[in-house]
Amino acid sequence: MKTHALEQEYVPHHEYLVCIDSDGCAFDTMEIKQKECFIPAGIEHFDLQPVSSLARETWEFVNLYSKTRGTNRFNALLRVLDLLRERPEAVQRGYRPFDYEVFRHWVETAPLLNNDAVAALAETEPVMKRIIDWSLDVNRRIAHMVHGIPPFPFVRESLEKISKTADIVIVSATPREALVKEWTEHGIDRYVNVLGAQEDGSKAEIIAAVKGTYAPDHVLMMGDAPGDHKAADKNGVLFYPIRPLDEVASWEEFFREDADRFLAGTYAGDVMRDRHARFDACLPEEPPWKKA
Repeated sequence: MKTHALEQEYVPHHEYLVCIDSDGCAFDTMEIKQKECFIPAGIEHFDLQPVSSLARETWEFVNLYSKTRGTNRFNALLRVLDLLRERPEAVQRGYRPFDYEVFRHWVETAPLLNNDAVAALAETEPVMKRIIDWSLDVNRRIAHMVHGIPPFPFVRESLEKISKTADIVIVSATPREALVKEWTEHGIDRYVNVLGAQEDGSKAEIIAAVKGTYAPDHVLMMGDAPGDHKAADKNGVLFYPIRPLDEVASWEEFFREDADRFLAGTYAGDVMRDRHARFDACLPEEPPWKKA
């Protein structure tokens, strides 16, 4: 498998291309990463102990159960902090957020949101030191905690089925080391032409690098988050949603019906609109506590 210099090195073997996200789409890793790594580290580094239950609920909504699911960790952190400080229950418990306006300005203006960029500012900005300490701690916790998680049921079967007539490219924001570990650990890397990782650019950039020789309706992006849909739309290719909390049924539906529809050219249209509508209904815009 090639995992770098995608545009120059990628060689198609079929007329069809299926791009697949990894975390939360092929593997049930979103929940454990957020609930056991991101959230505990956030509570510790941002002094959220007095409102830990509210912080957890807010964090899970932003990162797992809303339309911001799967967004960049720094964008997500800013939204969590903003939502939490607006919650009356948090104010009632005496929660006073730290001053993170420097962090807000960076998120809203920086061309790249990654650890290297945070670390560069952390030398002179105390709040950014706090942010990078949290982010690196998250990575350490993930490396220690996340292993032995198999792909969702029907993922292996789907890969085996479509690899006979379509090229498969993984399109992920996961760092390459972790991505390679996850796909080789369970022996499903054999079906994959390319592992596109965080180091290869954004999801939209990875798709753009490999889609060149295929007709637009011969390229399908599979993902579990609105950002995956946006990456597909940006490249003018089809999108197949894996519904959060309904992943197994989504993959079974793809394996038994929609993979064949895609290869036969009958997925786009009413079928795709139905799949997109059901996906959209899974992820609300507004937090449930605001409606209450």
